[in-house]
Amino acid sequence: MTWLIWRQHRTEVCVLGLLVGIFGVGLLVLGTQAHDLFPGGPARCAGQAGPDGTCTASFRRLDEEYGNVENLLAAFYLVPVVIGAFLGAPLLARELEDGTWQLAWTQAVPRMRWLAAKLAALAGVTVALTGTFTVVLTWFRQPFDAWEGRFQYDAFDLEGVVPVAYALFAFAVATTAGAVLRRSLPAFGVAFGAFLAARMSVALLARPAYATPITAVRPIPVGGAGHGSGPGVADWTIEHGYADATGRRLGSTEYHELQDAADRAGTNLNQFLHARGVQEFGVYHPAGRFWTFQLIEAALFVAVAAVLTGVVVWRVRRRMI
Repeated sequence: MTWLIWRQHRTEVCVLGLLVGIFGVGLLVLGTQAHDLFPGGPARCAGQAGPDGTCTASFRRLDEEYGNVENLLAAFYLVPVVIGAFLGAPLLARELEDGTWQLAWTQAVPRMRWLAAKLAALAGVTVALTGTFTVVLTWFRQPFDAWEGRFQYDAFDLEGVVPVAYALFAFAVATTAGAVLRRSLPAFGVAFGAFLAARMSVALLARPAYATPITAVRPIPVGGAGHGSGPGVADWTIEHGYADATGRRLGSTEYHELQDAADRAGTNLNQFLHARGVQEFGVYHPAGRFWTFQLIEAALFVAVAAVLTGVVVWRVRRRMI
């Protein structure tokens, strides 16, 4: 059975393995150069309220030399869906397209054992390839994470355990679509579209609500820019703005009117706002919630993948042909 699975899916496995290997080597080379910008390692500069001169210089060089690379890596959140969908789409659809199900399901190996072996083997390859790629990418991003934190969208979706969950979700959607549509290419397209829709919905609507955000409020300081407290650089800021002395949040129009009034009075803006009891607020999730949010989101996508896998098992058991 193992030999047969390899013979049927070796092209997909080899292509994906080659691509992951090429990207991995490239990230290792570039990552080594990026890490060398930090003499004491990027972890030493992580979370510093006021980075020292060495860290500041390292971060500046990192942005200048590798900022474009980081921007390009934001598109790599699609890698898990490509891996999962590329392996899941032909799992059943190819048998149905070619008619080989009539032979495969009438041999000594029962069709449910056949299905279980294929699901386990290809899901295992999906996890292995995605996990390997995620480990290398997470290591590459360490200098950027020390600067920006891990709650940014281009970091959260690429690191931790959620990429593996995304890949399993795409694998399950593609397998289910293949069982229904009986075509590999349409099944791949369905998985790709479903992943994008689910990922955007979760990131924009569900993820901010995984826990109650913290609200930090403080009076506008008389001196300084007025942004020193509350959410840190590594925290995920949901909302930032100003409120009056009663706690009512000011709209942008009201704030600009106060700015104009300060300009007309020839007064420093911070002093003007402070005298009127205006407060600065920030609504955020602290950086320490990163792994909690990762586990919640991963569990969500894996649960949906499990349900879809159950649908596939049900269809095959009922002889969908």
